[in-house]
Amino acid sequence: MADPSSEKKSTTRQYHPYQGHLDIPIQSLYNLPTSPEYLFHEEAAAQRRSWGENLQYYTGCGYLSGAVMGAAKGSLEGLSAAEPGDTLKLRLNRVLNSGGQTGRRFGNSLGVVGLIFAGLESGMMQLRGTDDLLNSVLAGLGTGALYRAAAGPRSAAIAGAIGGLAAGAAVAGKQAVKRYVPIYR
Repeated sequence: MADPSSEKKSTTRQYHPYQGHLDIPIQSLYNLPTSPEYLFHEEAAAQRRSWGENLQYYTGCGYLSGAVMGAAKGSLEGLSAAEPGDTLKLRLNRVLNSGGQTGRRFGNSLGVVGLIFAGLESGMMQLRGTDDLLNSVLAGLGTGALYRAAAGPRSAAIAGAIGGLAAGAAVAGKQAVKRYVPIYR
């Protein structure tokens, strides 16, 4: 192998079409901050989403999860409703129609549940002036009761209890995962 110092120096240079024309340091052009940027200092001090962000988050998550579960359930119903003489095109049409109809119904129902829950949780936080587990439990209780209120007081009470227990279990589970699972942080 030849000695690098004995090699002939190159008299050419790499072609750079923008050399001397752009006074922008290209290397630092895309150095973006990693921390969130806020317009107002009050937003930076808050450790929680605003009520509008909560409303969008819970409604969107509820609708999406309901639509996926409903589409799966409807597709299975469509598959089981197939008759022996049906063509592949007819079976596929039945599965898609059933999945779309059930997915839409479940998505809308869970979206409304998320909407009610977000409103009640934000209202409880504003009313009580603190953000803790009790707000979520009360919001879950109120959501279940309001959602099933048209079916009668007994149904509303049972749904409220289930909603409160589900919300409490979800928040307690999230806190346990935060505390004991190191990759969640």
